[in-house]
Amino acid sequence: MSDAIDGQAPGSHDVERDAMARWYVIQCKGGESFRAAEHLGNQGFEVFHPVLEVQKKRRGKLAWIAEPLFPYYLFIRLDRIASNWRPIRSTRGVLKLLTFGEEPVAVADSLIETLRRNASASPEAEAANVYFRAGESVEITDGPFQDLKAVFESQTGEERAIVLLNMLHKQQRLEMPIAQLRRPQ
Repeated sequence: MSDAIDGQAPGSHDVERDAMARWYVIQCKGGESFRAAEHLGNQGFEVFHPVLEVQKKRRGKLAWIAEPLFPYYLFIRLDRIASNWRPIRSTRGVLKLLTFGEEPVAVADSLIETLRRNASASPEAEAANVYFRAGESVEITDGPFQDLKAVFESQTGEERAIVLLNMLHKQQRLEMPIAQLRRPQ
């Protein structure tokens, strides 16, 4: 009824309201960004919490783990007029809504879209740039073993890796910069 009174077509009011909604930044308590995202989502808020699959050592073995791209932050889409902002501050895991003075800090929609587009890339495509899985075939791109194929064994730190290279009819363990490895073409 109110749409007819406003002189607007039914449903156009919701489109306008969505156009007024903006993305804001929420600062989370240490290590609780996943909890905050879950609880805000359960309350009906639109939340974007970009994560990155990283390889970490757990119990002596390398494992793929989802970590926040921004460890203490997540994004929430709110309308300055229609959204109920009160429950945000008391949500588990939330420290505060970032503000500049008294005003909440809005984030450009284009930034969120870029983050979403990059986050939705397949893990294999993302991993092609940096990460390899144990047992995966790799190609050495630089140094004395350039253009040889090897098997990725493990990562030793952020910039070094151990590969198994077939030399003299035997697999040899070789430590080298991870930047010198790529997936075979």
